[in-house]
Amino acid sequence: MNEQHTDNRKLITRLFFRLLPMQILLAVIGSVNGIISSLFAGNYIGEEAMSAVGLYGPFNMFIGAVSAMFIGGALLLCGQYMGGNQTEETQGIFSLDIVVTVAAGALFTLLLAAAAGFDLLGFMAKDPAVRHTLNQYVYGQAIGVIPYMLGQHLSAFLSLENRTRLAVAASLIYIAANVVFNFVFLGIFNSGVFGLGLASSLGLWVYLLIQLVHYFGKNALFRIRVGSIRLRDTLQIIKVGAPGALTNGWQTLRGYIVNALILGFVGAAGISAFTAANSFLSLFWTIPTGMLAVSRMLFSVSAGEEDRRTLTDIMRIALFRCIPIMFAVSVLIIICAVPLTRLYYRDPSAPVYMMTVWCFRILPLCMPLSIVSMHFVCYGQISGKQLLVYLITALDGWICVSAFSALLIRSMGLNAVCVANVLNGIVIILVVIAYSWIKKKHFPANMDDLMVIPDDFGVPDDARLDLSVRNTAEVTEVAAGVQDFCLKAGIDERRSHLAALFMEEMAGNVIEHGFTKDRRKDHTIDIRVVHKNDDIILRIKDDCVPFDPAERSKILDPDDITKNIGIRMVYAIADDIRYQNILGLNVLTIRA
Repeated sequence: MNEQHTDNRKLITRLFFRLLPMQILLAVIGSVNGIISSLFAGNYIGEEAMSAVGLYGPFNMFIGAVSAMFIGGALLLCGQYMGGNQTEETQGIFSLDIVVTVAAGALFTLLLAAAAGFDLLGFMAKDPAVRHTLNQYVYGQAIGVIPYMLGQHLSAFLSLENRTRLAVAASLIYIAANVVFNFVFLGIFNSGVFGLGLASSLGLWVYLLIQLVHYFGKNALFRIRVGSIRLRDTLQIIKVGAPGALTNGWQTLRGYIVNALILGFVGAAGISAFTAANSFLSLFWTIPTGMLAVSRMLFSVSAGEEDRRTLTDIMRIALFRCIPIMFAVSVLIIICAVPLTRLYYRDPSAPVYMMTVWCFRILPLCMPLSIVSMHFVCYGQISGKQLLVYLITALDGWICVSAFSALLIRSMGLNAVCVANVLNGIVIILVVIAYSWIKKKHFPANMDDLMVIPDDFGVPDDARLDLSVRNTAEVTEVAAGVQDFCLKAGIDERRSHLAALFMEEMAGNVIEHGFTKDRRKDHTIDIRVVHKNDDIILRIKDDCVPFDPAERSKILDPDDITKNIGIRMVYAIADDIRYQNILGLNVLTIRA
């Protein structure tokens, strides 16, 4: 591996793990509802309330699938447009996504309220008492569908805008509000399962309103612009987002099948045990979910830049950094299986107690395995590998778990469902390897092979130059390399000299204003030079403090030509200059 590639991988790795903690905290919003509800259900109401939470799970999965479809499609498209410096298209996708999400949330609210009001949930629970409890819980949950869906979308775009602190603050306030509302409705007013559902819904409205403050402010990067909306882009969002969201959709079907198997062969105690373990484990599922959120953003931007090298670096981080982290987390959960069970059930002699213990001992093993499925589905969405995406989502979503559960449940009881989840992860890994083997006609020898990246993806090696700058001394040397590359590519001497001059000036500017402002970090400037359609495109990327050269040139005294003469020169001569701060990286693109 050459030195420039190593520097790029270090830059991406630093960025990945800088973004990860915030994304994990953001992912908590999707799990905390179930955790808090299950804890209050088990301690304030009883086992029947826990059953209601578990039976509602498939509904929540389906709503989450639709929401994930629009989030995934909109984020991937926006990331690609941002990578290609297409601002108007980015705003149009964001605006359309918000409008469609609100409409879908309103529709789900009406459907859930009608299903509970007219007692249409008999297919979920035939027992009238259980069905009545479920209806009351659904009533309360319906009120929170719109803020649940819209809040997820706004959080995702805040991350793309590099404003994750606001999203994290909203998440933490939501958690606090959810706990307070549960104490009020269950501990004071004794409002039962309806109050259990209502508490989380009101907390979600608080979560949404906090985020909306930013989007109505002047500093928001994404704004709703009705004039930028193109309704035909709805199909594009669905086309891009649907394959990834299919996992959630298939999990809805899996939820129905698994619940039916557990009720038929194990009983209500099995549902309660499985729900309790899954509810708590959802807190730890936020780690791989956060990892995927970071990778999705990095994948989309890299695809927009046609950056083959960074795509493979992101996948390496997922497989060789993220999987070991999740394996360590899984071992910790397994060790703590008994104390975790006692959060829900205290009587060791009750059948539900040991069922829950074994769920905590087996289910965590599927977490590290899931990283492979998540990342290859996401990459498949971006790269257009529809067959791979549909195959993984179907197998991972319902086929493997449902089939293994049905085969083993007679002999293993509830443990069969847990083991089925682990076997599912192993099958998906084998499918990914087999897909690569078939497509490349040989066993995958490297990450390019495993990802089946097309040979014609991005710019050919002879039309691209990748360089890194770590200090002032390297700037002149790298500038000479840029000029030499341009001359060899057939660019005339004047433009070749200007390209080198532009790079030297702007890279030197980053070192002067960026490196010195944060001496605690080792910074690197990642430079790419591309020869495309007789244009020379310079892309300068760094992880320093946000710095837009255009803003500096605007506030300078136009009559004092001695100040920042280099920036003035570049903006005066270059054909086109665009700056973006994407995911905390300064990205400057110069076309000469």
